[in-house]
Order: sequence, then structure tokens, then C-alpha cells
Amino acid sequence: MLDPDLVRELLTEALSTGGRFAELFAEERDSTSLRLDDGRIEEVVSGSDRGAGIRVFHGDSQAYAFSNRLDAESLRGVARAAAGAVRNGGATPAVVDLRLTPPITHRERQPIGDVPIERKVGWLREAEDAARSLDPSVRQVLAAHADSRQRVQIANSHGLWAEEIRPRLRLVVHVVAFRDGVFQTGFDGPGGLTGAELLERHPPAETGRRAARMAVAMLDGRPAPAGEMPVVLGPGGGGVLFHEACGHGLEVDHIHKDASVYRLDKRGERLASPLVNGVDDGTVAEAWGSFAVDDEGTPAQRTELFREGELVGFLYDRLRAEHDGVPSTGNGRRQSYANLPIPRMRNSYILAGTDRPEDVVSNTPHGLYAKTLGGGQVNPATGDFVFGVAEGYLIEGGAITAPVRGANLIGNGPQILSAIDAVADDFETRDGVCGKEGQGVPVSNGSPTLRIARMTVGGTDA
Repeated sequence: MLDPDLVRELLTEALSTGGRFAELFAEERDSTSLRLDDGRIEEVVSGSDRGAGIRVFHGDSQAYAFSNRLDAESLRGVARAAAGAVRNGGATPAVVDLRLTPPITHRERQPIGDVPIERKVGWLREAEDAARSLDPSVRQVLAAHADSRQRVQIANSHGLWAEEIRPRLRLVVHVVAFRDGVFQTGFDGPGGLTGAELLERHPPAETGRRAARMAVAMLDGRPAPAGEMPVVLGPGGGGVLFHEACGHGLEVDHIHKDASVYRLDKRGERLASPLVNGVDDGTVAEAWGSFAVDDEGTPAQRTELFREGELVGFLYDRLRAEHDGVPSTGNGRRQSYANLPIPRMRNSYILAGTDRPEDVVSNTPHGLYAKTLGGGQVNPATGDFVFGVAEGYLIEGGAITAPVRGANLIGNGPQILSAIDAVADDFETRDGVCGKEGQGVPVSNGSPTLRIARMTVGGTDA
């Protein structure tokens, strides 16, 4: 996107007032989104965005300026603006010669850019038809397709040069079912860092059926029980809880602000069940939250967070890593060139165990089976959370029985991790967009079936 000689000039200008480090992040993004609502295509949006930002470190602080133009004069203005925010920065360091490398590309057997709009509309109709044909109670179907091709270029005053082309695709389906005065909803939304071949692994019709099955099943739900009881989380559901209730607390910007239940001096302590092995991994092939380099140019890696219950890792970007004197873990992410990078999760997983999922259930005399979690609230400073259960069932006599609705899971992240007493071998993932400080980035969460020995369930049937 940008000539190396111009980039070196910009970095030199950014350091001209004494900053200790300068970085340029440039981006071009082509994207298409479509939305089908009750049989009608309500939205087709296609466009491009491009721009660049320049960041300067001075002491433990940083300054940032950006522009949505990539011409040389606009970028010189950005560099001057970033430099102008630095005062009394000290001696001006030299810019190390940039170590040029070719762009990193990801395999696309069927590049999404080659797929005509008509075919994308067809995928949405396939999803809707499958959802509506499942049961007459399906009243509303909203299906949405989003794809993008993002090219990033990152360079810094230490000589780093990195370019990556990131193709992403996601198809989501929301279903509303209605019967006898009761409304219930269902949702499914697979995504990936890949081309249109994603929809061979996750056919649109199956995505529609999964969303419809959830909504229809919950129509027959009885009021959820209330009180403390064992809770079995279905495959994928534990990953959502791990991400929200624990993962955010391990992002080091929260820790530095004393806004996390975790502390750096807790490393090496057993803060979870010995059955828990948790990672955050940016290297998973074709996963929705993966990339080759983060938005600071640090290569993606697999970061261990818990090993047999012991806290062993945290999630760092460059600024916080330099503050603590450790390497970045490749978690510096940003929504776009208009945003500063901050520590963010990628693909956060509780790894598979050795139990069979059917044994986890059969060895639970009574409790709640939370097949799918919905929205919730988490306080990273305390670890306290409340999650809605989008699809839940009673466990009676070691078997999954009647559906229940209106259940909420209430607890504390570290305490819940410590209460896990069974981890199965049926690992699954769920894809989504994680919001933090006004920025949204693609993430994936994963886990097998797992059991929490005792947990508070909020319901209306005491």
C-alpha cells in the first residue's frame, strides 16, 4: 500500500520531538453485507475503506493520529500531529532500516470476492427456507451475510515491516418462533478466516435449522428452577463463559488499571480446577479470531492461560509488555486504523478433557443442562457475572429431560473455574464479535461439555 521510503520518512517525522518509538498501521478493507428479513432482501451494502494511523510512545504514554487518506501529504500531516503530542521526549532515536517482507496471505480455495451477489442472496434464502420448513411455529427469520478482505501494513521504528491479507466470512441466522402466546428465539452464526469454502463445512441450510431448532425447542419450556445446583454446559458454552468471565480479566490493561480480579503476582497459583487447561490461540487455521500477525505486527501465537488449573499466562500488547519487561503475546488488536490497539482475545478455549459427554450427564443426578448461553454482564474487577441461558434443559435421574426457559447463571469467574469437576472430549467453538472500549473484533470461543459442581441458577420456579 505504501512505499517503504515514504514510511521511513513518516516514522522519522513522528519521532522528531523525542518520542522513543513510532509505528504506522495502514489498512485497506473491501466488504459486503446483505440482510434478509422475512423473505425480503432489506439491505445490500458493498464498499471500501482505507486509511492509516501513526502512534508514538513517550515514557509509558502514547499519542495517536490517523487519516482516511493514504496520499503522502495527508500522512505527513498525521506524522506531525502524532509528534506534536510529545513534549520533553528526550533525544530523538534513529529509525532502523525496515526489514521488508512479502505480504502474508491466507488460503482461499473459493475467494469470496469471486462470488456474485446473487449467490450470496441464495445462501440467505437457503438458510431461511430451512428454518421455516422445520416447524410451523417459526414466524420470523432474519439472515445476514458479511464478508471482508482486509489488507494491513504495519511498520515501526525498530525496523519491523509486516503485511497481511485477511479474508473473513460469516453467515448468521436469527429465528423467532411463536405458539400459544409464547415467543422464543434461536441463533446460529459460524464464521471463519477463509473463503466461501466455509459454507461447505457450515451449509446455510444447517445454520438455519440450528437456529430454528433452538427457538422451537424453547417454546415447550417450563419455568427454570432457582437455587444452587450442578450445571452442565454444552460444548462451546463453556468457552463463552471462559471468554467473558475470565478472559477479559487476563487482558493486562485491565490488570494495570486494578480493574481485574486477577493480578500478575498470581502467576503460578492454582486458581482453577486441575481439569482446566485454557488457552488463547491466534494460530488456529481458518478460525474466525485468527491472523498471522496482530495489529502491531507481532506474530500470532498460542498463549497458555491455565495449565491443569494453574494460572500461567496473561494477554499482552506491545505497550503493556514493554511496561512489564516481557514479550508481547500477539494480542494487540484494533477495530480499524482509526483505533489504538489494546489487549484483546483471539480464539479462547477450554481444551478438551477425557470424559465422555454422555457420562458427564449420566453422572449428574439432577441439575441444569445449559446447551447454549445468551447475553450477560461481567465485572472484570470482581469476576462476578450473570449469563442468560438461551437453550436449557433439566437434568433428572442422570438424563436430559424437559426444556426450561428464563434461566440465568450467576457466579464468579475464578470460583466457577475452580468448581469444574468434569471435562468431556467433545470440543466445539462459537464465533462472535467482542466489544471493548467501543471497538469490535472477531473472536472465537470454544470448550467441550463440562460440569460445574455447584452454581447459582436464577429462575422463576422455586
